[in-house]
Amino acid sequence: MTELSRRAAALRALHRPGDPLILPNAWDPGSARAVVVAGFPAVATSSAAVAEALGHADGEATPVAEMFAAVGRIAAAVPVPVTADLERGYGLRPAELVERLLAAGAVGANIEDSDPRTGRLYDAAEQAELLAGIRAAARAAGVDLVLNARVDVHLRAHGPAEERLAEAVRRAHRYQAAGADSVYPILLADPAQVREFVAQVDAPVNVLARPGAPAPAELAALGVARISYGSGVYAAVRARAAELLATVRAGGDPFGS
Repeated sequence: MTELSRRAAALRALHRPGDPLILPNAWDPGSARAVVVAGFPAVATSSAAVAEALGHADGEATPVAEMFAAVGRIAAAVPVPVTADLERGYGLRPAELVERLLAAGAVGANIEDSDPRTGRLYDAAEQAELLAGIRAAARAAGVDLVLNARVDVHLRAHGPAEERLAEAVRRAHRYQAAGADSVYPILLADPAQVREFVAQVDAPVNVLARPGAPAPAELAALGVARISYGSGVYAAVRARAAELLATVRAGGDPFGS
């Protein structure tokens, strides 16, 4: 486990408020290698992108063995730390989740706090118990994996709009106390609210890069420590492939200028 521990420590050290870790999420070994060749120091997977690349829908529709096999192929293809988007854990108990994750060669995990199938938000105490279990299992296995706790309050439009930030902060505090290394209020994009969230949470904050969200430089200035692209890069690649195929179908040259 020595190499995995080294990679986990390296990944954790890359979470620097104001100098964020940029993660253009990968979906297979080729895209993971491209991320590294482009100069990024770590690779993150996107559950949605991996699922679609494997022929499944997002929302934990991918069989567990297929998802972890895909993560394993990605981790084996690159010399940098890999963190895996594991939705809400595919129903695995913490010990088995950690065992499968480490066997795949990944040293980080993204765990969300809503049901991937129904969108229902889990009670914060129940989610904290899951995160604490994963943290304990990782320590028992000898690798202090990097645990990114996703907060889905804004994704699921939970409660009145004026109360969502406070609820996201409350959940972030619970998850950090349970052992999360970083917190991920997905879809939080308003700069003032991002700043307030960062100020109230004593943990590295992850923000999703997407249309309408602040640019990475602005997020860095707001104190963000990690920026994920989710399935965005995969979607852009698929869109470009569709354009090329349409050109071929029309009898054109897809490689022309």
